[in-house]
Amino acid sequence: MPVYHTEIGSVAEYRKGGVEIIDDDPRNYAFSNIFEVAATSPPYARIAVAVNEGNVLEAARCEGVSPYWTCAHDEFVLVMDGEVRIDFIDLAEDARAPSDSTGAHELDGAPSGKAMGHIIAKKGHMALLPENCAYRFSAEGVGALLFQTIAGPATEYRWGQICQTESLGRVL
Repeated sequence: MPVYHTEIGSVAEYRKGGVEIIDDDPRNYAFSNIFEVAATSPPYARIAVAVNEGNVLEAARCEGVSPYWTCAHDEFVLVMDGEVRIDFIDLAEDARAPSDSTGAHELDGAPSGKAMGHIIAKKGHMALLPENCAYRFSAEGVGALLFQTIAGPATEYRWGQICQTESLGRVL
């Protein structure tokens, strides 16, 4: 029976994966490595690494303190590497993202409202980022976050910079 070994990456140490294409054109596929995206991006830039009909997975480098964001719908964040503190503020109705908007909206400065508490999340932990609250991240070290959300104004698309450009030794 074969023995398999699962390798978990980090921002400091990852191995670029690959895609094995069977009877198809590799240009039909986008493939990136979230740790590589986090290692080469500015802190808290939310880089799209997967999209499915408006739903998006965004990779981000966590380091230092992020701006505050809010969203008109629930989002989730998965800590892929490191440790991060997430602070929450209950926003007044007039400070919330428009109810018909999608994706994270960066707030201008610290929002007013009632503090809701915080979460300390480590590698492998997932947290809910509830609708209509403000949240921000702070990390002492470097780590990687993966957001599950809907594409919005904070979503950055860098397909040409982050996607695999070689397959089986040939340039696509």
